[in-house]
Amino acid sequence: MEWRTVVGVVGDVKNAGIDKPTGTEIFVPYLQTENGNMLRNALVVVRGVQDPTRLVAAVRSEINAVDAALPVASIRTMDEVLQAARSRPRFLTLLLSLFSGVALTLAALGIYGVISYSVARRTAEFGIRMAMGARPRDVLGMVIGQGLRMGVIGVMAGAVGAFALTRFIRGLLFGVDSFDPVTFGFMAVLLIGVTAFACYIPARRATKVDPMVALRYE
Repeated sequence: MEWRTVVGVVGDVKNAGIDKPTGTEIFVPYLQTENGNMLRNALVVVRGVQDPTRLVAAVRSEINAVDAALPVASIRTMDEVLQAARSRPRFLTLLLSLFSGVALTLAALGIYGVISYSVARRTAEFGIRMAMGARPRDVLGMVIGQGLRMGVIGVMAGAVGAFALTRFIRGLLFGVDSFDPVTFGFMAVLLIGVTAFACYIPARRATKVDPMVALRYE
């Protein structure tokens, strides 16, 4: 067993990636490692108060002073390192957002199509209701109410499915719980709002039905 002398304690760091859990690390002098005499790859981190690109020449000069045969490559600022580390999660998030937007649009179009078809099939019914004294706002409320009931049922079923699938997106989240009640509530309100908007146009069309024309409608 080889003994080591602890000279300080440092905080945990994200060495495996910004989307990985923070872990403990042990730092030892390079010359005390097993391959200390075989320098293959080394990372040099320089902190400055000015533009980092202005320090490149000075860093190269200092490294050449230590060993002129050491190549200096892959010079990047910390912002560029972080952007590269975040590129994959950002791309997956963008892809997921794109598919979510397409799904929301298709859902709105589907709801509109179903409600519009239902209104067209019930033209005679609306004419009879209005001939018997129903006001346009009554027909409007009835059509929107029926559409919202279907929307609420769909949102509840979707929320149950989304909750069951949250474990598959935990790798895309950082500092956010996969089950966020605020997000679930916001999306539920958004979907119900989209449903109400998709129902409004067919409902408005139903209120303009002429009772005499509707009674002759087949």
